[in-house]
Amino acid sequence: MTLSSQVIAVIGAGNIGRALLGGLVRGNHIQPHQVRATRRLASAVQRLQRDFPGIHCGTDNVAAVREASLVVLAVKPMNAAEVLTEIAPHVRPDTLIVTVVAGLTTEAILKALGNLIAVVRAMPNTPMLVDKGATAIARGTQAKAAHMNVVRRMFEAVGKVEEVPETLMDAVTGLSGSGPAYVFMLIEALTDAGVKQGLMRSIAFRLSTQTVLGAATLVAQTGKHPAILRDEVTTPGGTAIAAIAELESHGLRTMIINAVATATQRSKELSRA
Repeated sequence: MTLSSQVIAVIGAGNIGRALLGGLVRGNHIQPHQVRATRRLASAVQRLQRDFPGIHCGTDNVAAVREASLVVLAVKPMNAAEVLTEIAPHVRPDTLIVTVVAGLTTEAILKALGNLIAVVRAMPNTPMLVDKGATAIARGTQAKAAHMNVVRRMFEAVGKVEEVPETLMDAVTGLSGSGPAYVFMLIEALTDAGVKQGLMRSIAFRLSTQTVLGAATLVAQTGKHPAILRDEVTTPGGTAIAAIAELESHGLRTMIINAVATATQRSKELSRA
């Protein structure tokens, strides 16, 4: 079972679906003619056709699923039940289902589509758009090693992949799934801080963005613990330690930990909805 041999249907090819398609097509992991992508609005279908010449686009989920050996469910959580009911009679028994819908469990999909379907749950994030995504994947009860290998290769086309038990997918949603929003807020806050200190906004923005990018790259490439890297730029009586003391006094770590916990809890609530 190989990725290059699949006919892939992306049901609900919004931001996440488009990012995944972009990585797969740009990297020649699949050819455009192997893709069926759907959106609810005709205008969105037209944009897909413009951005991804050669793929089969439309609004008909059933037609897309009938032709597919691998189906990616990328609809909004509120629409998932409706879409599963719509496609259930048309999913072949040997079809691999991959869900990137927040809170949608493999158990719920098996209940809707049939207990013998191979299902893999994935939680990617929007940096997939620039091939820097962080994706966790979890195996459903009917998914085999070959299925997991195909899904891993698919998401490796747009970033890094980790396999976790499905019981931890809500935590993944709170951490890396929602995590880009936290980092965007950090860049925004750093930019505003620079402006407050007299920098032009455009300069503050570029410096803030590059600082976050550079710091993350340094952690990734050196493999050093972030605390060690922090100590390396913290001199006695210097500016960094003064700023760190201020951040700690306002509970920065606690706020981030609590934010992830809140997002995790919300993911659990969506699973029960």
